[in-house]
Amino acid sequence: MDHDMRPELAARLGENVPRYTSYPTAPHFHPGVDAAVQKGWLEALEGGDEISLYLHIPYCDRLCWFCACHTKQTRHYEPVTAYLRSLRAEIATVAALVSGKVFVRAIHLGGGSPTMLKPEDMVALGAFLRDSFDFVANTRVSIEIDPNDMDEARLNALAEIGMTRASLGVQDFDPKVQKAINREQSFLQTKAVVDGVRSRDVESVNLDLLYGLPHQTRESLCSTVAQALTLEPDRMALFGYAHVPWFKKHQAMIDEAWLPDSAERFAQSQLAAGLMLEAGYEAVGFDHFAKPGDALAVAARAGTLHRNFQGYTEDGCETLIGLGPSSISRFRQGYAQNMPVTAEYERRVDAGDLAIVRGIELSEDDRVRGWIIERLMCDFAFSAIDLVERFGDAGQKLLLKASSTALHDPQGFLELQGDSFVVLAESRPFVRSIAAKFDKYLESGTARHSVAV
Repeated sequence: MDHDMRPELAARLGENVPRYTSYPTAPHFHPGVDAAVQKGWLEALEGGDEISLYLHIPYCDRLCWFCACHTKQTRHYEPVTAYLRSLRAEIATVAALVSGKVFVRAIHLGGGSPTMLKPEDMVALGAFLRDSFDFVANTRVSIEIDPNDMDEARLNALAEIGMTRASLGVQDFDPKVQKAINREQSFLQTKAVVDGVRSRDVESVNLDLLYGLPHQTRESLCSTVAQALTLEPDRMALFGYAHVPWFKKHQAMIDEAWLPDSAERFAQSQLAAGLMLEAGYEAVGFDHFAKPGDALAVAARAGTLHRNFQGYTEDGCETLIGLGPSSISRFRQGYAQNMPVTAEYERRVDAGDLAIVRGIELSEDDRVRGWIIERLMCDFAFSAIDLVERFGDAGQKLLLKASSTALHDPQGFLELQGDSFVVLAESRPFVRSIAAKFDKYLESGTARHSVAV
C-alpha cells in the first residue's frame, strides 16, 4: 500500500470500530447472564486452575476530563471506606465458591484511582486478598498510579502489598494540554514516583501517553515522548484519546474545536511511535512499546501475547475475575459484568450476593472469531492450519471468510502468505478496522465507538 495514502485512510476509516479488549464486545452483553450463571461458572472452575483478579476502585479525588473510565469524583473519604467494606464482601463471596481449587497468578488494581486509597487501606486490602485466595509463588501485582496521589507512605504501602508493576498515567507533559484535560502534573512529580517505586525494587514501570488530545501538536507530543524516554520506562502505552461525550458527559468540557482531525491524529501516532522505536523499544501490538527484555516484548516475539480489558498482557490465564462495580469477568464459558452503579453494587454484595447483571455466553462461532481477532490484534497474523486444527469445521467456515477478505480487500490490508493471513507492516495502524471484518455483531449493533486511529 502506498504510504502517502495512509493519512487519507486514517481520515475515513473506522469511525465505528471497537478496541477489541474482548469479543464479543461489551455493548452486546445482555441480562440473560446473571448472578446464577456466574455462580455456575465459578463452581465449574477446575482444581489447579490459575486465575487473574481485577479490582476496580471507582473513585478519584479529581476528575480528568479525558477519562472514559467508570469512576466518580469524591472530596470525602467516607464513600471510599464504605466501598472497601463492600469490596471485601464480594471478595469473600467469590472466594468461598473457588476456595481450595484455584491459584491467583496475577492481580491488577485499576480505576478510578487505586492510589487515592489511604496507605493502611491498601495494606489491609492486599492482606485480605491473600487471606481469601491461594496465590502462586510469584504472583504479579500491577497497580495504576496517579502521581498526584503519591507520597512516601503510599509508596511504602504499594511495596508492602507486593507491587511488581507500576503503571503511571502521564498523558502529556505540556501545561496547555494538561489544563485542557484537567490533569496538571509536572514531569518532576512523575519522575519522583518512578524513582520511588524503583527504589522499592518494583520489577517494571509503565507510562501511559495519549495522542489526539486538545491543543496537542506534533511538537508538543515529541517533547512529551522525549521527556518520558529519559525516565527509561520498561514499557509505554500510546493510546489515542477517545472522545465519547455521549458516553462520558464530562468530556463535553473539552471543546471539539481543540481536537486534532483524523489525519493529524494519525501523524501524531506515527511520529510518537517512531521516536520510541528509535530509542530501542519494540512495538507490541498496535499501541504498546517495551524494552526487548520486558515480559511483554518477550511474549510478543514468542506469539504468546494476549489482550484483555487492561489491554495487551503476557497473562495467559483463561479466567479473569473482575471485582467491583462495572468490572467484567472472563470465563471459559463467556463474559459476565457487574452492576455499574456503585450504590446498587454495594447493596447486592453486602447481602452476600454476586453483582452480575449482564454478560454473554460464547458460541463456537464466537470462540473462532474471538481467536482470529485476538491473533490479529496481537500478532498481526494468524495461521490457517492452526485455525482449522483448533476449531475444525467452525474454523473452516471462517477460513473462507478470511480468504474472501484477503482477495477482495481494496486497501490490501490482509494478505495470504503461505498458510498465514498477514497484516502488512504499513497497515498495522489500521488493525482494529481489519479485525472488525470478522466481527459479526458490529453491523447489527447500535453501539458508538471511538475512531480507529
